[in-house]
Amino acid sequence: MSERAPEAVQKIIPFAPANKVARDDTDPMDRSGQAIVTLLQQAADTANSNCDRAMDLAHKLSMQLRAAELRIRELEEDARVYHDRAQRAEQWLARIYKDIEDRFFEPKAGRPEQPRR
Repeated sequence: MSERAPEAVQKIIPFAPANKVARDDTDPMDRSGQAIVTLLQQAADTANSNCDRAMDLAHKLSMQLRAAELRIRELEEDARVYHDRAQRAEQWLARIYKDIEDRFFEPKAGRPEQPRR
């Protein structure tokens, strides 16, 4: 393989000449080429700037989403706690209601029951 390496190097054709060609600012082709390169650079800069802003915004929104998800979990836990407390309160109210019914509105032994109105 080391024998082929020098051949591979010799077969490489350079894309652009090694020497810079002198630019003639009066030639329309040179001016057009330079304008295109300048526009491409501006477009690349704008694209990079837009990408940076989009990444910053995505990061910010991601952080807000995480905070919102955490808050949702906290609120769901609070809802479960209050739901459990409400159920226990209903059980207590039912027990208290039954005790009141049994103690105050139960017919007394030996006395005839009076109809309720």
